[in-house]
Amino acid sequence: MKKKWKKPLLALLVLCLTSMTVLTGCGGSAGGSDDDTKGAPQISGLTYESTMELDYAEAFDVYRYQGGYSLIDVHDDARYLVVPEGKEPPADLDKEIIVIKQPVANIYLGATSAMALFDAIDGLDSIKMTGLKASGWSVKAAAQAMKEGSIVYAGKYNQPDYELILDSDCGLAIESTMIYHCPEVKEMLEDLGIPVLVDYSSYEPNPLGRTEWIKLYGVICGREKEAESFFAKQEKVINSLTAFKNTEKTVAFFYVTTDGKVVVRRSADYVPTMIEMAGGRYVFKNLSGEDDKASISMTMESFYDQAVDADYIVYNGSIDSTVKSLDDLISKDEIFQKFKAVKSGNCFTTGSSMYQRTDVVSNMIMDFHKVLTEDSQTGLKFLTKLE
Repeated sequence: MKKKWKKPLLALLVLCLTSMTVLTGCGGSAGGSDDDTKGAPQISGLTYESTMELDYAEAFDVYRYQGGYSLIDVHDDARYLVVPEGKEPPADLDKEIIVIKQPVANIYLGATSAMALFDAIDGLDSIKMTGLKASGWSVKAAAQAMKEGSIVYAGKYNQPDYELILDSDCGLAIESTMIYHCPEVKEMLEDLGIPVLVDYSSYEPNPLGRTEWIKLYGVICGREKEAESFFAKQEKVINSLTAFKNTEKTVAFFYVTTDGKVVVRRSADYVPTMIEMAGGRYVFKNLSGEDDKASISMTMESFYDQAVDADYIVYNGSIDSTVKSLDDLISKDEIFQKFKAVKSGNCFTTGSSMYQRTDVVSNMIMDFHKVLTEDSQTGLKFLTKLE
């Protein structure tokens, strides 16, 4: 049975707790209290100015302070104080806040999806090292920079060349969430005095949320205006579809592993959202994985039961590039011959650039839209029909 508080005692308790909050500044994980009137963390020695407007991204926020300081809050992970050139962080800054000093130079980029965003704001000069070799890039400017030597390979994200990174005076390491599969690498980089920012853009439920991370990198590179301008153009492309009535055609998006399992995306992922925005329906409804993982593995039998009548099949060629034809797909498992999309010839594959090109997701959505609405399906940039 719950205890009932006497009103005078309850009022006194509330008054005490309120007073303690005002005096101690409790609740602000950024080194002070959350300012209820402005919605931004207080940082001793800095004066809050504004909060960045985000229309789609849900995984981060950016708070601006006088003097050119910015606090990047990557939700459920870490906070970063971007310190302008020639200035210093506050003396009593919370030790949990990671300091990024501008100009940010000699970045080690382990998160491949961020490269296109840096390129879009003309920020490749901030990157010196990457975890991908030149042959692996679909971002042409990145591949060219590696051939010319202005960007060099410094080992994969899970086996970086620490000596090279340290000797290159690395100002920041940007990693994908895969880094948490090898936390010792992140710890080593931090022990070497290199700030590590983990990119959570792949967790954004809206595809434009992934692209909106360009605003975060615009803050780091001092190119906020360029980021805002580029994002506005991408958003404009998608706005042309807002009045379009959904076709209700279903799409299965997947790839097959070497052991015969089928890997699909959870229903709340950005890929199913792209399909919805393009005018289709993702065939897997209310599908969620353990620990909210984006990719979900299932047996071929389970996949067949749910996707056999899908109007379209899209094979994830960015993960498995071995499927170039219908015969290649059927060679994965003869059961594909029974699929409606295979019988009708509505089978496609994505290019290897799908995950790297976070800068042009609007173009990818338009590809899906053409597939769903046009008989000719010509001019596709990211999807290829399987013949």
